[in-house]
Amino acid sequence: MTSQEPDPQPAGLAQHPRPQSKTDLFVSFSILALQGFGGVLAIVQRELVEKKRWLTQEEFLEDWAVAQILPGPNVVNLSLMIGDRYFGWRGAFAALAGMLTFPLVVVLAVAALFGGIADTAAAQGALRGMGAVAAGLITATGIKLIGTLKNNVMGLAVCWGFAVLSFVAIALLRLPLVWVLLSVGGLACIWAYRQLDSARQTQGTP
Repeated sequence: MTSQEPDPQPAGLAQHPRPQSKTDLFVSFSILALQGFGGVLAIVQRELVEKKRWLTQEEFLEDWAVAQILPGPNVVNLSLMIGDRYFGWRGAFAALAGMLTFPLVVVLAVAALFGGIADTAAAQGALRGMGAVAAGLITATGIKLIGTLKNNVMGLAVCWGFAVLSFVAIALLRLPLVWVLLSVGGLACIWAYRQLDSARQTQGTP
């Protein structure tokens, strides 16, 4: 991978900084991946939105929503989407390589070391502590992103309604995620489509 002049800004995207090359993608996603122990959502949002400003909060939410419903790890899907957006399939593979190369080496090394101490109280306590930290990071990021809901085409009240419905379905009723995605997610998609169509008709665009 060598540095090169970036392609023109893709149409439809807000004008903001963007990856300068495929090498930039590889290095950036490598650094991101090496920080993401469990609660990767917080790291991804901070790196891509707050530090590098490759995405606005609204764009991040839209891309993350798509990444969540695709098969595979969310952040890997997101890296493929961003890489492909700016440099086509080569950018997608550069971002994917950044996400997987160094973490794979680290995971293999840690797995080899952990095998000998997995049953100790210190190791078990460390795992429980990391789980709590990851949950806290994800919760904090979710709270930080709530403000962007006011600009969502579905409307703030409807967004909250779907959020509550999803929480009840998953946390209280213990319904399988796939059925929640197909039912609640499907209703949200239909409502968003209707709202977008209504907005287009109001603006007089085809």
